[in-house]
Amino acid sequence: MRREQGKRAVFTRRILLVGAAKAAVMGALGARLYQLQVVEGERFRTLADENRISVRLIPPPRGRLLDRFGEPIAANRLNWRAMLVAERTDDVGATLTTFSEIVPLTEADRARIERELRRRRRFVPVVVRDHLAWEEMARLEVNAPDLPGILTDVGQSRIYPGGEAFAHVIGYVAPPAEADLDGDPMLELPGIRVGRAGLERAHDRALRGRAGTVRLEVNAVGRVIRELAREEGTPGQDVTTSLDAGLQQFAAERIAEESAAAVVLDARNGEVMAMVSSPSFDPSLFDSGVSAAQWREWTTNRRAPLINKAIAGLYAPGSTFKMVVALAALEARVVSPGERIFCAGLTELGDAKFHCWRRGGHGWLDMREAIKQSCDCYFYEAAKRTGIDRIAAMSNRFGLGVEPAIELPGARPGLVPTRAWKRATQGVPWQQGETLVHGIGQGFIQTTPLQLAVMTARMVNGGRAIEPHLTRAIGGQLVRGARPEDWPMVGIPEAHLKLMRDAMGGVVNERGGTAWASRLPPDVGASMGGKTGTTQVRRITMAERERGLRRQQDLPYEWRHHALFVGFAPVENPVYACAVIIEHGGGGSAAAAPVARDIMAETLLRDPARRDSAPAPSLQVAAAERRER
Repeated sequence: MRREQGKRAVFTRRILLVGAAKAAVMGALGARLYQLQVVEGERFRTLADENRISVRLIPPPRGRLLDRFGEPIAANRLNWRAMLVAERTDDVGATLTTFSEIVPLTEADRARIERELRRRRRFVPVVVRDHLAWEEMARLEVNAPDLPGILTDVGQSRIYPGGEAFAHVIGYVAPPAEADLDGDPMLELPGIRVGRAGLERAHDRALRGRAGTVRLEVNAVGRVIRELAREEGTPGQDVTTSLDAGLQQFAAERIAEESAAAVVLDARNGEVMAMVSSPSFDPSLFDSGVSAAQWREWTTNRRAPLINKAIAGLYAPGSTFKMVVALAALEARVVSPGERIFCAGLTELGDAKFHCWRRGGHGWLDMREAIKQSCDCYFYEAAKRTGIDRIAAMSNRFGLGVEPAIELPGARPGLVPTRAWKRATQGVPWQQGETLVHGIGQGFIQTTPLQLAVMTARMVNGGRAIEPHLTRAIGGQLVRGARPEDWPMVGIPEAHLKLMRDAMGGVVNERGGTAWASRLPPDVGASMGGKTGTTQVRRITMAERERGLRRQQDLPYEWRHHALFVGFAPVENPVYACAVIIEHGGGGSAAAAPVARDIMAETLLRDPARRDSAPAPSLQVAAAERRER
């Protein structure tokens, strides 16, 4: 009996222990359930929704770039694409083979498609071909029953109506690189493009817009079940430029056969009417992808088609610099306007001889005649009296040797040397002979065509320190003032500036001027002033000089001089300033001045700075007739 009672007691204790353990477990489960369902219920409901609902970004259309009259110079077009959903076909290889018989696929295309199929889930679409032509789309639709898994999609791609004529100014778009990722999740979307050069890069954020969102119901493996809601994004803003598309096209065609650059400014406010660099490239190729062969062709071309020579090409200004030397000499009061200096054809300094371009010399000349005839000996003497530091200071006031304010990436400041610069960079003192050389725009000095156009504009607009710019408005809002009084003065007496304008008018419009042969035709109804320039690209030896220099066209291309011209019009009331450089053109009067004449004539006929709407058809017809003549 006692043994039975003992067994019951042990059994009872065990039951109680098991019951207590079960109660503890159930209590813990109950507490946990209470925590999950009551305390944290709201959070888990949100997590469940997030697993069920996928929020995805919708890329907005990129904003357009417009010329000053509203004509698109960078826009968008529909981009038809063929996509492949692997789970909808039993044989991916057979589908791709059939596809390639309708729309050709390269080996590189097949390799890319297979690589993406391995990386993605079978229900995720993979791009087979984009930028399909309408005929290709039609063939795919007709053969749709034979193409299981193939579906068509439409996006947008960038187009450039002006093509190569605008490439260096507008730039191009391309898929974002690692360095472009700035935290904006839109940049990680397939097919998104960002500005990589020119105005596309400068205004990328404004052009990019803001992405929209779409809420999709998905299943456990991420397949889309249905669309729940959609919020459209904000399209990119249109950017209105100061360019005249017609003038830009004309200038590009005028220098198309040369390695050259040309810039036209509104001299009153700094708006860029045209900026071209030749040779150029097709910017649309970067959107669809540049082949290795094309890239090698560009990068090995000695004329550097990818470089915007207007803002990044560095050249000695040659005789186009003589007006700056003259103004520095006048301000220093070491030369007066009427003082006559004798040119015998060379200037001696110690054992060195510095030659004038005209053998035998020009004789006695005052400042106006020296600029008109581009006498080197006169400016050797003017520079020697003035000194390099005063010349450099005057150069900076006219925009040379300083960082340009234009919004284009890659603009270079050039170089205007000083005594301190040479000591710091070369560790040797400045020599007086170097001052003479810089008096005619040679030596260490380097400028860009844009800087020379700015220099000319400041010289003829009454001395206002305009800055070049290409942007007129973003999203319809003006971003720069167009009034001349918005710009500060450079601090040059009007009498000195008037002398420069008068002398430059004589260069073109008076016999004996170096650009007399390039004066504007009578039908333009205005006259142009300017200054020619020729810069050596190698040192001419005394032996060559004594036996007579060969004609430039008889020299190897790389040995020929660079040809420059700066100009303005109308002479009586300047509105436009321009600069032209023809690499290895031979001479400013022979190569650059005729190009500048034609571009300035077109500019005056179109007169974009005085017009708020596109040129009337009658003006366009008149311009075409003049070009044919």
